[in-house]
Amino acid sequence: MRARDVVELVRLPAVLTIPGDSLAGGAAAGWPYGTRGWAMPAASACFYLAGMALNDYADRELDAVERPERPIPSGRVRPGEALALAAGLTGAGLGIAAAVGGRTAVRIAVPVAAAAWTYDLVAKDTPAGPAVMAAARGLDVLLGAGGRPRRAALPASAVAGHTLGVTTLSRGEVHGGSRRTGLAALATTTSAAVAAAVAALPRRRGRRADDTLPTDDTLPTDDKRRAVAAAAFAATYAGTVGRAQAGAARTPDAATVRTATGAGVRGVIGLHAALVAGTGAIGLAGGLLAAGPIARLASKVVSPT
Repeated sequence: MRARDVVELVRLPAVLTIPGDSLAGGAAAGWPYGTRGWAMPAASACFYLAGMALNDYADRELDAVERPERPIPSGRVRPGEALALAAGLTGAGLGIAAAVGGRTAVRIAVPVAAAAWTYDLVAKDTPAGPAVMAAARGLDVLLGAGGRPRRAALPASAVAGHTLGVTTLSRGEVHGGSRRTGLAALATTTSAAVAAAVAALPRRRGRRADDTLPTDDTLPTDDKRRAVAAAAFAATYAGTVGRAQAGAARTPDAATVRTATGAGVRGVIGLHAALVAGTGAIGLAGGLLAAGPIARLASKVVSPT
């Protein structure tokens, strides 16, 4: 295999949409792995790239008809090579998770990998396909949360919901979709954006009976800042992804659906940024969002879908 063929096989630019999963989970859970947690996105990336290679392995016969230019049907990559690459990347992801988080991380990493393989080899063409993919991404968020999954339940649900909508919509990339799937994807995007904004709102803490609830003027500056930042990032996410999905709802032809799917794949970065900003890590959120333009430019060279 040539390097260029591998890049196309695994849709390398799309990997920029993955680190935010475990970072959002880690931020929500208070960084359970400490400085080692910065390696967890590498495990997530390995699982994602493995899933992409496995996807083309599983779809090789269909792609020979619908997308003969893809690496396997075009003969540039042999099926066995794609399968071996998927297995190797999965093993690498499990190894990184074990090194970073020990048994606690492995207990979550194994289901992440299992969900990815189940989706590609069993569930993708069934009604359960989108739900399995959504479960994989939701579990990937929990991977960053370590042994504190409850703290990351909301970001995991938001990312899973986003994935459910995008995966369902993506089924119309070749033959076109429907107005209903476009509207359903738009609904999941809206729900995820609202969840990210609500999660950043200041929590009511214990108070005496004669205390009054804090007003906007009495909230700590840090609470205000993170709430405003999360709302801004959430609005950006909803605007970019939602606009494309609204277009797919109005005109659900294959080309428009592909455009909306690509926007959804890349747009999860904005959701990650909103979720991370809501924990107070605004600088990290800004760094995540900066990956969006890079992914968009790279997708013009190698399609993420």
